[in-house]
Amino acid sequence: MDADLTHLEAQLEQLISLYTGLKAENRDLRARVVKLESDNRALADKVSYATSKIEAVLEQLPEA
Repeated sequence: MDADLTHLEAQLEQLISLYTGLKAENRDLRARVVKLESDNRALADKVSYATSKIEAVLEQLPEA
């Protein structure tokens, strides 16, 4: 009986440790997603700006 309780206690401690680690990893991943989404928006804005500049230059070229 004592061995069973000790084994159950060890399993519970392992489960709590895994939960804590996964919770921290999840928090870090959420923060990373927020940063990557922000970076993605900034890059999309740069692409949009470059596209509009190229289109403006192309409109100024004489027709062939």
